[in-house]
Amino acid sequence: MIKFPTFVLAACVLAACSGNPFDQEDTGGTDGGTTAPTPAPDPSPSPIGDGSTPPGTTSPAPNTAIVRYEARGTGAADGNGFANGFRYDSGSDTFYVQGLAFDGDQPTGTPYTRVETAPGVPLPLGTGFAAYEGPSTVPDFLTGAPITQLSHRAIYRTSTSGRTQLAIVRTGSYAGYGFGGYVYQRNQIDSTGVVLPTLPSQGQALYEGEYAGLRDFNGSGGLEYVTGDMEMAIDFDGFSGNCTPARCSDAVRGTVSNRQVFDLDGTNVTANIVGAINTEENAALTGLPVLRFRVGPGVLDANGEIRGTINSTFSNLDGRAIAYEEGNYYAIMAGDHTPGGTGGEIVGIIVVEGNERRAPGTTFRETGGFIVERAVP
Repeated sequence: MIKFPTFVLAACVLAACSGNPFDQEDTGGTDGGTTAPTPAPDPSPSPIGDGSTPPGTTSPAPNTAIVRYEARGTGAADGNGFANGFRYDSGSDTFYVQGLAFDGDQPTGTPYTRVETAPGVPLPLGTGFAAYEGPSTVPDFLTGAPITQLSHRAIYRTSTSGRTQLAIVRTGSYAGYGFGGYVYQRNQIDSTGVVLPTLPSQGQALYEGEYAGLRDFNGSGGLEYVTGDMEMAIDFDGFSGNCTPARCSDAVRGTVSNRQVFDLDGTNVTANIVGAINTEENAALTGLPVLRFRVGPGVLDANGEIRGTINSTFSNLDGRAIAYEEGNYYAIMAGDHTPGGTGGEIVGIIVVEGNERRAPGTTFRETGGFIVERAVP
């Protein structure tokens, strides 16, 4: 039902990747290169919201590039954050990632290649995302005998401006969540990192865009794609007078709606998930619950980094509130967001977990990415 044999990586459509920073090696400067270095944990991470930012850039500033990775897992069965060295090759339209077992001997072996439902027909991931898949076999380096590889997929996107990008890698070949990781970053393609409205501010801003990701499972193998519509709003200085330091008074709201789930062949399985929820919870949902940011102070800092918690709930036919998903969101703002600016953009990652109603005793993890820009009436 939810078991799948392969792994997918999503990447942006080449036409939308002008100034694609994955085309050159990242040397730690301001050119935003393609190969992200293996992260070293920040010895003194700055707390944002209910936790600290993911590892990566140790000295962030408003006018610099920022790179963030999924934190490395600590247990023997915790595969979080093992993926590193993400690299996209625009010449061959292929993708490379290091740190994962049996995925084609990256970064010099067989690369991840573009996934389509049929020749010339992309997966239904939205206009900004595309999919890449690890190889199914790799030859023995001595005899040439084929060695079956584990199922790997990933999501990759670069914004139209080239200021932001993200990648997500997951595998469906383990009984638990398996090994993977994500990266999201702000590239400094000119002298601007981020410019925020000066405090005190009485202004608000609305951003819209697409959301896409991967679902994996704990208690069952398999992978699924997920898409949705992303909206974020910021009330600059909304909690004025209630907290310190600077920027802690900014309020951030966000939603992911119209989520659709697809199997690895591109077949929409959303109705199956919704039907299982309705059966178990005596509900009458017509779609997946909306993911919502929890609103409160202390989620945005002066460098344009945002972190907070997110969840989804719904009411059943008895009027009882049911919790469906719980997790965290992480984001970085880029560009000029001031009244005299060009609008700016935001890149982010969402990770939530919930009980898989189609397979009792199993949990699912949804890892999604988004890039949103200033909404236009």
